[in-house]
Amino acid sequence: MSTSNRFAGSGKNTLMTMERASNRSIPTRIAVVGNHLPRQCGIATFTTDLCNAIAAEYRSSELSVVAINDPQSPYAYPARVRFEITEGDISSYRAAASYLNSRDIDIVCLQHEYGIYGGRAGSHVLELLKHLRMPVVTTLHTVLREPDADQRHVLQEIAARSERLVVMSEHSSRFLQDIFRVPEGKIDQIHHGIPDLPITATRARKGSSATTRKTVLLTFGLLSPNKGFESVIHALPSILSRHSDVVYIIAGATHPHVRLVEGDQYRFQLQALAKKLGVGENVIFYNRFVSPQEMASLVTSADIYVTPYRYEAQAVSGTLAYALGAGKAIISTPYWYATELLADGRGTLVPFENSEAIADATIELLDNDTAREAMCKRAHLYARRMVWNRVAQSYMRSFTSIQDNCIPADRIGFSVRTAERSNMRRLASA
Repeated sequence: MSTSNRFAGSGKNTLMTMERASNRSIPTRIAVVGNHLPRQCGIATFTTDLCNAIAAEYRSSELSVVAINDPQSPYAYPARVRFEITEGDISSYRAAASYLNSRDIDIVCLQHEYGIYGGRAGSHVLELLKHLRMPVVTTLHTVLREPDADQRHVLQEIAARSERLVVMSEHSSRFLQDIFRVPEGKIDQIHHGIPDLPITATRARKGSSATTRKTVLLTFGLLSPNKGFESVIHALPSILSRHSDVVYIIAGATHPHVRLVEGDQYRFQLQALAKKLGVGENVIFYNRFVSPQEMASLVTSADIYVTPYRYEAQAVSGTLAYALGAGKAIISTPYWYATELLADGRGTLVPFENSEAIADATIELLDNDTAREAMCKRAHLYARRMVWNRVAQSYMRSFTSIQDNCIPADRIGFSVRTAERSNMRRLASA
C-alpha cells in the first residue's frame, strides 16, 4: 500500500478490529514535544489540537506535553504541559530527556519545525533525541526540497533516531525518500487535522455586523511578508467593479518572530496600499491571534477563502486545511500543499503574485453560484477524512505499530549496559 493511502478511510471500528487481531495494546503514556497554546504560532495550535483529539478519542491515555519556549516570554500553560524547554538553552533539552525517561513514557511524539528549536537549523533538538530511551514518532511540518548542509544533517539525524516519520503531503513523502534517503516503509502520511464543521449554504451565515450582507473574501493566519496578501488587495478594484459588496478580511496577528524584528510594518504597508487603491473601506483587519472558536465563526461566514502565498515551498497549511473542511470555495497560489489539497476541482489555483488572475477567479466564482457550491461540496466531502478524530486514530495506529518493538535499534547499547549493571548488583547481593 502506498504511503499516501496507508490510513485513508479507516475508522475506529477498523482500528479496534486490527488491535484485537494483532494483540497489540494501545500506548497509554504519550508525551508530545512541541509548541503549545497559548504560545501564538501554527505549531502550537497543531500540537494543542492533536493532544485534544487523542485525549478525546482515547480517554484512557495519559497524555502530557513538553513545551518549547521562545526567548521572549514564559507562558501560562494548561496542566497538560508538564515540562518546559528553553529554546536556546541546550541543557534544558537534556533535562527534558531526563524528565521523560523518569516518567515511564511509552511513546514520544515530536513536532518538528526548524525554527522552533535552538542551534543551527534547530540542532538542539538532537540533544533531546539522543538521550531518550523510548520510541519516537516525529511529525515533520517542513520537508525542504533544497536543504542547506545544516538542515539536511538535522533532519537525517531526526530520521535516524525516530521509529516513524509523519508527513502531511505526498510532496513531503517523496522529498524524504529522494533527498533524505528515508525508506518509504518508515513514513506515515497523515492529514493535517481539522474540526468537524458542517457545510454552510453560500452566504447563509455572516459574522460580525461589519460583514453583514457583504460578500466575504477571507484570509487568516499569522501575518508575514511571504503570505502575499497584497496580491488580493491589488485585485480588489477589479473585483469591486463587478461585485461592489465584497470585503476582504485579513484575520490574525503579526507573526511573533516578524514582530520582534519589524513590528507591524507589514500590516501598515497593506493598510497603506488599500488606501492608495481606494479600497481601504473594503479591507478589514482583525489584528489579533484568532482563537479556535473565532476561527470557526470567521470561516463559516466567508464566501471565498484565499491563500495567496508567494512561494511554492510550503509543505502544509493548517488554515487551508481548515477552510477545506468548512466546505469553502478556495482560491490559492500553487504551493506544494495547495496543489495536492485542491486537486480534482476542490479549489482554484492561480499563478504566484498575479492579482489579475485572483480577480478573474473571484469574479468567476461569484458570477456562478452553481459552480461555486459544487466546489464547496467537493471540498467538504474530501475533508471528512481529515477531521481530528480520524487523525487521532491514524496517529494511534502509527504509535501502536511500534509498540511491540521494545528496544529500538539505536538504543540497544543503553539497554545492554542497564542489564549488565542489574546483573552485577544481583551478583553482589547474592
